[in-house]
Amino acid sequence: MEYDIILVTGEIFFDHPLCGIAIIKRLLEKYGYTVKVIEMPRSEEEIKSAGIPKLFFGVSSGSIDSMVRNYTPLKKLRIEDEHLDYNEIVPDRAVIVYCNWIRKNFKKPIVLGGTEASLRRFVHYDYWDNKLRKPILLDSRADILVYGNGEKQVLEIANRIKNNQKLDQIPGTCILSKELPSEFIEMPSYNQVITDKEKFCDQQNLLINTQKLAQKIDTRYVLQYPSPKYTSSDLDEYYELPFTRKINNKHLRGFEFSVVTHRGCIGECNFCAVRLIQGNKIISRSEKSILNEIKVITKLPYFKGNIDDLGGPSANMYGMDCHKCDRSCLDCPKLDRTNKALIHLLKETRKIIGVKNVYIKSGIRYDLASPEYIQEIAQYHIFDTLKIAPEHINKKVLILMNKNRGNLNEFLTEFKKTKKELSFYFMTAHPGSGMKEAEELAEFIKKLKHAESVQIFMPTPMTVSTCMYYTGLNPKNKEKVYVPYTYAEKKEQKRVIFNQTKKQPK
Repeated sequence: MEYDIILVTGEIFFDHPLCGIAIIKRLLEKYGYTVKVIEMPRSEEEIKSAGIPKLFFGVSSGSIDSMVRNYTPLKKLRIEDEHLDYNEIVPDRAVIVYCNWIRKNFKKPIVLGGTEASLRRFVHYDYWDNKLRKPILLDSRADILVYGNGEKQVLEIANRIKNNQKLDQIPGTCILSKELPSEFIEMPSYNQVITDKEKFCDQQNLLINTQKLAQKIDTRYVLQYPSPKYTSSDLDEYYELPFTRKINNKHLRGFEFSVVTHRGCIGECNFCAVRLIQGNKIISRSEKSILNEIKVITKLPYFKGNIDDLGGPSANMYGMDCHKCDRSCLDCPKLDRTNKALIHLLKETRKIIGVKNVYIKSGIRYDLASPEYIQEIAQYHIFDTLKIAPEHINKKVLILMNKNRGNLNEFLTEFKKTKKELSFYFMTAHPGSGMKEAEELAEFIKKLKHAESVQIFMPTPMTVSTCMYYTGLNPKNKEKVYVPYTYAEKKEQKRVIFNQTKKQPK
């Protein structure tokens, strides 16, 4: 069979709304396109065997950058970690590898997408090379890059290629151009940022999905067109597509009956890339759509009554939609922090015939959790522990993380009244964290149960924290920041903490 579109992904493919490629495939099929998916190809022969698509190849390494997937923060191969049940084989810099295989054998357009492409769309610091790399469009020789949520973009691209139209001015994409259009904001060029770390900070401060941005690379420009507006109705359409939800891989079974309630995150943590992928505004699905999805799940023959997880990047941001301005929602006095919409949704899910439990396993933002919401989930929706991510407790480090909101001690005191357990995510070796700060964190963790998850900070492309790591500067004010660069100190910071939890660092 000759397909319209062939999608190449570095992840396990499963026909489920938690799989980004599955959403793209189902959506394209809804609009009349035929789609073939090649998952985790090991060689160019696997790509060649699928034939030539009528329209284009879509290439992604999946929801995780291939270098993050393959290496630990200490640059050790994850596949060699005896504590990790690793089962995905993805080449380093998978997007570039896959594109080179395609370019070698075919002359069809290549469309990039996914996390690896999104976070390498401009000049970026690469932790594994320990240097700045050019935008991935150049190394991959692709025709166009889709960043962030890609449903609207991929439909438009398919339509353009089908009708022999140019691939320019498509919202939510990046292309290469010999010219700089007048309405674009020009960021510091490649030649500037590789010689001046303050210029790299200037670039970081301009990164956002809602502006026309341009960056000169040698004689050409990378042009970013602002992301399209996604709505609640859009998400309802995507998540109501006819997925089988079958997962044949044992490692993914815990997500089989998970339901996505919203996209986006208003937290804007400096070490996190969600802002540059899903955006810094919340887009919630309608309550009706979510309830309908759960009703469909209850009819599946292998459903046993439990919804594995109900949430998004932070489960309790559902219903916090506001698109009136570009300012930070988290600091807005008008932000609705009551969680009323979410509480109502949770109550309605429990009324559905065939549902025994609806769990919240993906974690919440504790500084946005109202007392009423905590009472509700503590009574009905906690599987074993409720996950929260304080990340650190030192005020200076928290400011550099942009996590300095809320009062953790007050929350712990209030939550203790529920008689439920918490589990915690902490991070060490982030810019600003020296041995003193690590010891302070270790002393605090000693008082907690379920605080075993402590990770070493990993600089991933295009985040504010990575800019700090590379430059040694806070990009917002250009002030110097202490950065633990050596493996020895990173390991020592983690060792101090794990001595308190009586665990051994991996």
